[in-house]
Amino acid sequence: MEISSASAFTSGLTSIQSGQRRVDQAAVEVAGSSLPSGAASASATAPDLASLLLELEMGKLEVEAGAKVLQAVDETLGTLIDTTA
Repeated sequence: MEISSASAFTSGLTSIQSGQRRVDQAAVEVAGSSLPSGAASASATAPDLASLLLELEMGKLEVEAGAKVLQAVDETLGTLIDTTA
């Protein structure tokens, strides 16, 4: 199986875009939710807020992974250019 730098670049970029969409969506939902003032009802919404915070973290990790892929592609391409020059 051949992995070209173009497909690796596309994969990294897609990962970054997907992570950004995940963070955007979770942030909108967090901003749109209002926590009630009562302690009993606040605990009922806590799992929802926790899951949204996890979505934010997963989006961040997805963006970081995509950035590492792009960095690896950049370094590999630079090494190839240096080797053939």
